[in-house]
Amino acid sequence: METKHEKISVSVWRGQEDGEFDTFQVPFVEDQTILDLLTHVQRSVDSSLSYRFACRVGMCGSCAMQVNGKPRWTCRTLVRDVIQNGQLTLKPLANLPIVKDLVVDMEPFFKKWQSAKGRFEPSPTPVEHFVPIKPGDKQRQKADEAIECINCGCCYSACDVVESNPAYLGPAALNRAWSLINDAKDYANPERLIAVSSDGGCQNCHTNSQCVARCPLGLNPTRSIAGLKKAVSLATLKGEI
Repeated sequence: METKHEKISVSVWRGQEDGEFDTFQVPFVEDQTILDLLTHVQRSVDSSLSYRFACRVGMCGSCAMQVNGKPRWTCRTLVRDVIQNGQLTLKPLANLPIVKDLVVDMEPFFKKWQSAKGRFEPSPTPVEHFVPIKPGDKQRQKADEAIECINCGCCYSACDVVESNPAYLGPAALNRAWSLINDAKDYANPERLIAVSSDGGCQNCHTNSQCVARCPLGLNPTRSIAGLKKAVSLATLKGEI
């Protein structure tokens, strides 16, 4: 960890896919975040710099980008924890189209969420008795493990399978599917299992756990995907899909 700098060199991606890095010399401020640093650059150095943020407190995930090659939330990443030899490199999230500078188009990410049937589906007919859900229920606990995802895209950016196979649904969408499969009130599991076993489905996962390593919330999409693989296999053997 480095903390003794008067000035630091920050290389920021500018433009679209065919852009290039622009380097700024900026003051080092103790306890500043990467997002604080970008705010300084935009307000005091180059007002044309584009980046995305909203809450600034790690709740929305919109400020995610690559910091020295690793996807992170910039609002929760301290410069002093990631700076290397007085230098930083900031790029937009990988595996998504670049709109401008550090802003990516999240549409492909959310389309895959929909393709994985990531939306809760209630019973098509009125339910006479609600399913009791106890906190200690094993199925409920499996859902709880996956439900906190806020769609920041860090796992998607870190996934080498997405990089090599653009059709792959990705860890976030599959993690969401797993949480719904374990929701006793959801009624779309047969269709969901078919969706996650498609050509871009869960069987493509290499289980190298880069999604786990880069999730700011400490979720485990690899475990969720392993659960999907087992569920798909069992449903196939039973003739349910």
